Amino acid sequence: MKHELSQLGWDESLASAYRRFDRSDASPGRVLRADRGVCTVLDESGVTRASLSGSVLLGAARDPAQLPCTGDWVVLRHWPDRRITAEHVLPRRTCLIRRTSDKDSTGQVLAANMDTVAVVEPIHPEPDDARIERLLALAWESGAQPLLVLTKADTTSDPEAIREQIMELAPGVPVVTVSARLSLGVEQIRPYAGRGRTLALLGRSGAGKSTLVNALAGTPVMPVQQIRDADGKGRHTTTYRNLVLIPDGGAILDTPGIRGVGLLDTAEGLARAFADITERAARCRFDDCRHETEPGCAVVAAVADGSLPPRRLASWRKLRHEIEVESARQSARLAGAAGHRRRRS
Repeated sequence: MKHELSQLGWDESLASAYRRFDRSDASPGRVLRADRGVCTVLDESGVTRASLSGSVLLGAARDPAQLPCTGDWVVLRHWPDRRITAEHVLPRRTCLIRRTSDKDSTGQVLAANMDTVAVVEPIHPEPDDARIERLLALAWESGAQPLLVLTKADTTSDPEAIREQIMELAPGVPVVTVSARLSLGVEQIRPYAGRGRTLALLGRSGAGKSTLVNALAGTPVMPVQQIRDADGKGRHTTTYRNLVLIPDGGAILDTPGIRGVGLLDTAEGLARAFADITERAARCRFDDCRHETEPGCAVVAAVADGSLPPRRLASWRKLRHEIEVESARQSARLAGAAGHRRRRS
């Protein structure tokens, strides 16, 4: 079955990057799912399984972020014995990376080449402000356009009031309330997964991501787990990242439910997620103001006059400290690796 790759975002810039790898036994394709050592890839001839080439594995040994991930565009090679290998990963336009739990401050690539990252947060039992802020910082840092989707709108009598309240946490980000069960608000999200576009979903287990994918696809393509009424939580439904094609549209990248997301080098994402603080910081007396006890601090003054919630500043400080610690660890790891290479040479 022939597939039109332009539906998934293939364009002239990707074709240009692919051109130097083009040969009779090669083809471009997009990773639908990445498992250990194997990728499920869609190219013009259909869906195929491809193992990773030696050059890809060698690059991943130096930097795990180079492993193909869901959403990547790769160069496939078709061998005479019918083997298919993923030989190269084409340059990523956008990349969603979270910090892993190891002490070396390495990053795990969650998704690549998405146009929009939707932070999905349920209204029931109540939205978690700190989680929204953290995930929005991650979304901004990816290079894609963030979107905030408040699900389970049918569980409250006034979803618009909740939306207006949450909008204060998401400056510059569209906020949409939906009830996939009642098909309310779904059409507002559909353009983000239109032809040639990819929408990635990011949120905790039980947030309604899989239900939203099914609503946009128009058919059950993802399993849905019943949540507990008491706390609105559920077991992990999606255990892997999966790129789902939308009929007559683009694609949705569904990610597993995330309990916690560590931030790595996310300073730019933090600045954009907290644009209300960033804008006030530009008016501080000192350029290096840390918004703590410095005189002439416009951010602290905003808290004092009530125009900036104290919780908002506390959340920014917590995330800033986390990023600074992880950046220092990453710098130490890179310096140690460079020193090791010098000693060996």
